Amino acid sequence: MKKLFTFLFVLIAGVGTICASDTQVNGIYYDFDKTTQTATVTYRGDRYNTYNNEYSGAVIIPSSVSYNGITYSVTSIGSRAFYGCSSLTSVTIPNSVTSIGDNAFYNCSSLTSVTIPNSVTNIGNYAFEDCKSLTSVTINSDAIVNKAYTYSSNLSNIFGSQVTKYIIGDNVKGIGCYAFCGCTSLTSINIPNSVTSIGNSAFYYCI
Repeated sequence: MKKLFTFLFVLIAGVGTICASDTQVNGIYYDFDKTTQTATVTYRGDRYNTYNNEYSGAVIIPSSVSYNGITYSVTSIGSRAFYGCSSLTSVTIPNSVTSIGDNAFYNCSSLTSVTIPNSVTNIGNYAFEDCKSLTSVTINSDAIVNKAYTYSSNLSNIFGSQVTKYIIGDNVKGIGCYAFCGCTSLTSINIPNSVTSIGNSAFYYCI
């Protein structure tokens, strides 16, 4: 009886979500949620560091993906999705993505630039940690630049202190306190006319 109960519990729990990190569609691995019909870009297999260079070259993430007759909207990039993909040279993130998880692009050492679309409202800690070649970041999301930052949580912690150039998109209305604090390599930043406020210590310790 206990075995039957366990089987039914697992079966019911699996109805809403397909744990499909091994599910590959056009070279990208996803977790699918049938309830919300959304997809999360993830790593291959059960462990994030098993296939470190599964993604390489130029990766274009689609805004939607079809699997088993269902079309899912790609709304997030999961934690450690591109972990250790040192051969990844570029990534295109669609406007459907609203969140990027912790360490999502950890040690993508060949990644030189990235553009964050205006749909993204949350980027996890150290999302681009140890991306040694990442020197140019374009941010079109007002939520990312204008959120309530603290001294220890800022764009330097997300993209790394090695970034030399930030380009702020026309969707951005303000720059939050401590936003660029600790960006010690910053030599250039483009601020559009749409920005109407810059918070205290926004560029603190940009030596």
